Amino acid sequence: MKKLLTGNEAIARGAWEAGVNLASGYPGTPSTEILETLSKLYKDDVCCEWAPNEKVGFETAVGAAAAGARAMTTMKHVGLNVAADPLMTLAYIGTIGGFVAVVADDPGMNSSQNEQDTRQFARFAKVPVIEPADAAEAVVFTKEAFRISEEFSTPVIIKSTTTMSHSRSIAEVGDRVETGRTISFVKDPPKHVPIPAWARQMRVRLEERLEKLKAAASASPLNRIEWKSKKLGIVTAGVTYQFVREVFPEASILKLGWSFPFPDDLLLKFANECERVVFIEELEDFLEEHAKALGIKCCGKTLDGQPLVPNIGEMNVDVLRAIRSRLEQTDWFPFEKTETARPKAPVRPKIADLPPRPPVLCPGCPHRGIFYALGKFDVVVTGDIGCYTLGVAPPLSRLDTVTCMGAGVTMAHGMQRAGNDRKVVGVVGDSTFFHSGMTGLLDIAYNKGTSTIIVLDNRTTAMTGHQDNPGTGRTITGEETVTADIATIGRALGIRNVVEVAARDIKHTTEVLKEAIESPEPWLIISKTPCPLAARKNPGLPLKVNTDKCRKCKLCLRLGCPAIEKDGEGVRVNSILCAGCKLCRQICPAQAFEDLNPGTENN
Repeated sequence: MKKLLTGNEAIARGAWEAGVNLASGYPGTPSTEILETLSKLYKDDVCCEWAPNEKVGFETAVGAAAAGARAMTTMKHVGLNVAADPLMTLAYIGTIGGFVAVVADDPGMNSSQNEQDTRQFARFAKVPVIEPADAAEAVVFTKEAFRISEEFSTPVIIKSTTTMSHSRSIAEVGDRVETGRTISFVKDPPKHVPIPAWARQMRVRLEERLEKLKAAASASPLNRIEWKSKKLGIVTAGVTYQFVREVFPEASILKLGWSFPFPDDLLLKFANECERVVFIEELEDFLEEHAKALGIKCCGKTLDGQPLVPNIGEMNVDVLRAIRSRLEQTDWFPFEKTETARPKAPVRPKIADLPPRPPVLCPGCPHRGIFYALGKFDVVVTGDIGCYTLGVAPPLSRLDTVTCMGAGVTMAHGMQRAGNDRKVVGVVGDSTFFHSGMTGLLDIAYNKGTSTIIVLDNRTTAMTGHQDNPGTGRTITGEETVTADIATIGRALGIRNVVEVAARDIKHTTEVLKEAIESPEPWLIISKTPCPLAARKNPGLPLKVNTDKCRKCKLCLRLGCPAIEKDGEGVRVNSILCAGCKLCRQICPAQAFEDLNPGTENN
């Protein structure tokens, strides 16, 4: 049977068909929909969980696989940084049941703070990496990843990308195949406990396994050669293959779906039969560097000392056309340079005259009031990863640093303890607090810090699409569960000054901030107001501007609310966008903001 699937849906389908028993992970674009699909469509067969962070999700899956279950963990590329500790040791220990880690890279940083090439982690850990190019391959490759994991007793990484995750294609789907294995942990300390004496033996076995995996990769059907003209051979992997095939229809292609351990025999065979070899891969020169070490004459990131294949950003047809154009100007290009041979660029609408549309906090966002209130104080604000990262943008301009999840707390403590000349306030979201903020807060209490930490608790994991977290009281499948209380946790971690505020009450929030910032002790302020998009309910009636009262002072524009627009010398409210949060009413000195439809419900 055939289905139209996204890459993420296809990975979920492949895992289900492979008989996966447990899947745990942390939401992060572009990987989020894998677990969401499993939890919605296959929850009767698969135990699905959102973990507090990627390390926890990874280790949960490790425990399941140690008992003989087939287990999967999902995350985006920066999540693998968090889970790197168990990955490195699991490579030594090996697996019993199949273990697959799906890691979605984000070339181009569409929704990430950096670019990373997960293949480097695979080489670092000495574990296989599988790269599907579309949904059809994702179903097949995911099943194969579980098979490889069990055959070689190794964790396997499936590397996806933003394009692969979210593009759609036709995939052949089948039935679920149960392993028939009893899920029961068998005590075997030399296998599962890497104390030095046993870990040294594991290290040797890891290298022996790597050699077997190299041979298997060279013979694997996941890798294939498409012979056309042998005057030019292109080596590529993953979704980049789609663009290479379109832009270089004349060339022979070595398409790698199992790119590490390097399939040396296959690389040498292909290179020996082609007159010229070009490596076209997204981000790093991972394959090219190894090929050159094998003695293969090739080019890739550079040609004759000049840039050829970029190592920044995601691949697409336009990037590949630019690569072809550069090649056509050299002796490396063996084909006739004609317009008919070159794929024509698609007709695109002109967008030069369109105004820029930078991301902003949504109308009615509860974070806006906090950042406005923070603007009243001369403090450094260390931020974190989430919707509230947008607090860095004008006119709020009230976020000074962003590094990684949890660093809003720890960087505040570090600055304060180093003797920063201004007070420091750390900002973190509720999901991020559970992810990696709690340990930082404990550090502040334990080491007698004085920072003020604000948890922006909007009752959801908003940035990645409103997933549940330990503070929402619901699991990924919608079941009711315990609700972790941030205030109680803060007190348990040693913070004595814990206060909850309503995010849209600017006056009270400002008063609490003043007391906290001037205090010689650490404070935990919890701004507890639901995200209106997650709640599917606006906080109030839409407003309008009474032009007779408006003084045209434009103080309201400092809120950065997209519903408040300039109107000549004054302002107006876009009633379609207005969520009725009434922050503007609180700061307007003329009380010019009024209900648009008094006495009626806002639908």
